[in-house]
Amino acid sequence: MIRLLLFTLTLFLGNASAQDYPSRPITAIVPFSAGSASDVIARIVLERMGGAMSTRFVVDNRPAAGGVAGTTAAAKMPADGYTIVMGASGPMVVNKVLNPNVGFDPEKDFEPISLYANLPNVAVVTAKLPVHTLAELIEYVRKTPNVPYSSVGNGSSQHLAGALFEQLVDAKMQHVPYRITSQLQADLVSGQVPTSFQLVPNVLGAIKAGQVRPLAVASKQRLAALPDVPTAAEAGLRGWESSAWFGFFGPRGMPRPMVERLNREVIAAIADPAVRARFSEFGAEPLTSTPEELAAYVSAEMVRWRGIITRAGIKLEQ
Repeated sequence: MIRLLLFTLTLFLGNASAQDYPSRPITAIVPFSAGSASDVIARIVLERMGGAMSTRFVVDNRPAAGGVAGTTAAAKMPADGYTIVMGASGPMVVNKVLNPNVGFDPEKDFEPISLYANLPNVAVVTAKLPVHTLAELIEYVRKTPNVPYSSVGNGSSQHLAGALFEQLVDAKMQHVPYRITSQLQADLVSGQVPTSFQLVPNVLGAIKAGQVRPLAVASKQRLAALPDVPTAAEAGLRGWESSAWFGFFGPRGMPRPMVERLNREVIAAIADPAVRARFSEFGAEPLTSTPEELAAYVSAEMVRWRGIITRAGIKLEQ
């Protein structure tokens, strides 16, 4: 009888708090640096959500260890609905595959809320290279051993895009990781590292300036930011799909009514034409999901990229 009363009281208090939610600002941990493409896109969505929810989302940037530090911290926060985290493919999937002891379990330590954005990679070459189509790039890397390609680091989505490309075209290339994006861009433009598989925001300026030539996007559909660039499938390479995806999560145990409220607000924000227009400026694809769909997506991504990483022999940086 006492247990039943306690359960009923807990349920009542939970429902009451959910009805009043939110009653104060919500902290959103973004495990990447302020001003980065992932940070800016998250802020676009959070700003729209804050206005609709009559509250403020306080962005807490924790850029360390490829997003692992901030994601690990979020997993340990109180599950009261007042801390969420921007989950991303890097820390949530790749780093977990590379390091099973990363410090959190993306499938057990979080309450999925919704996907909200996808940043596809694009195959690019320096304008100095006589390669104008994806087919020509494939022919070039097959005939020229160890053609270098750049990424923003070992295990990054760009690195994995390159590894998947190598597997699909049966060619061996040389991965050149960078820690500073501006140096990567300079070496790509100059031709020192003539090819790259990059998130669109990282090379959009160079593309518009004619310094870098885009060949194909690694997505199911063309991007509004690059409408004349074919998808890999359109260019003849099926299966080359690689992107950095982003979604919001809460610590495990966040009350379901709060998860559902946040899910509704993400969906409403992504439906806003103003938000979608700003996304297109960054080459980002807007998308949403139910919490269950996001959970299934994370699990599927773990399986997919574990196979690709294993075949490529990619190891955790020491």
